[in-house]
Amino acid sequence: MGPVFPVFYTVQTLIMCRYLRPFTSLLLFSLLCVAGPACRDSGGQSNANSVRSGSNAAFVKGAYGNPAALWEQGYRFDSLGLNAVFVRSQSLSRDFLTRARSEGVKVYMEFPTLNGKAWLKTHPEATPITAGGVPAQAADWFMGICPTDSAFRRHRKEELAGLLDSLAVDGVFLDYFHWHAQFESEHPTLPETCFCDRCLHLFEGWSGQELNGENTAEKAAWILKNQDAAWRRWRANVLLDWAVDLRHQVRRINPDLVVGVYHCGWFPADHDSALYRILGIDLPTLAREVDALSPMLFHQLKNRPTAWVGEYMNWLDQQPWMKTDSASRIWPIVQAYNNPGIISAEEFAEVLKYGSGTPSTGLMFFSAEAIATDSIKLNVLKEFYWKIR
Repeated sequence: MGPVFPVFYTVQTLIMCRYLRPFTSLLLFSLLCVAGPACRDSGGQSNANSVRSGSNAAFVKGAYGNPAALWEQGYRFDSLGLNAVFVRSQSLSRDFLTRARSEGVKVYMEFPTLNGKAWLKTHPEATPITAGGVPAQAADWFMGICPTDSAFRRHRKEELAGLLDSLAVDGVFLDYFHWHAQFESEHPTLPETCFCDRCLHLFEGWSGQELNGENTAEKAAWILKNQDAAWRRWRANVLLDWAVDLRHQVRRINPDLVVGVYHCGWFPADHDSALYRILGIDLPTLAREVDALSPMLFHQLKNRPTAWVGEYMNWLDQQPWMKTDSASRIWPIVQAYNNPGIISAEEFAEVLKYGSGTPSTGLMFFSAEAIATDSIKLNVLKEFYWKIR
């Protein structure tokens, strides 16, 4: 099968128009607003420019995971050159926020958006369905969910609202933001999903095409043969709708919060265009809807050289959609964690250097707990962060 990644790198908006007939008026409104940012709605994008603006803002020097592990080893965040921490929601507390702020860092919350493992234990109806018409199995260690399940979406929104009501963070980063798959390895697990009755019904209504087939497997085969481009576009739109919906929710609570997304750091053609085709990630459009993108550039997990991090950053810098005023900031996350082998101090220094290259305005590493007891890597981090702009 040849590459099917969208021509959104050139004329994606025109392609989208073909399939977004139900939303014509909204699309025209958006196009008109290109010439006038003030037209944008106050619930989300109007404030996004102010959140994203500030070319003189300090370079974000972050740590991801459970940064309290650094405290347990006797370190202060500011002593290591950190000015931001990206923390799993289950590791956050008001006491953490108080202490972190006293050490001069901003606190961003990781939110496990489409990680469905816990929910599926009591709601099996939200299990993704494969093209064979059977429930998807875990993709290695990860279990996703059908993102069109309305009960799960309500649950996630209520969960996010509760966290933001109780924790005064500086922003939210949506994690596990993709259709069911596992990409954090050299040989990713990339099933075709989701072909549940709900997804088939929604796609049929959106596309205006009556699906042929007597059962799920036959309908899936018909879609992939006859409506593949429309199917991929619809799936990407489902994720974009999640991003816009959660961004609106965050903005209603605090219009100054940063909304970011962690995403797979693949080139468009990698793994038979799986970034768009399987994961459903449309980077050019997503970059207009959130404030920051954080490509997950885990070189050793993907069996890539450290220079691959720099190659990816160079590719990003060359994309036309990165040159617009509405484009997200880029805060990549690089690997410090020893998996599958040992990452040397020299490797760590190299990925920090490559990850901070243009167009990056911030950087973080995975993970704080992985280097908390490694004095050599901590010295590398400290030296690098203290020297960076």
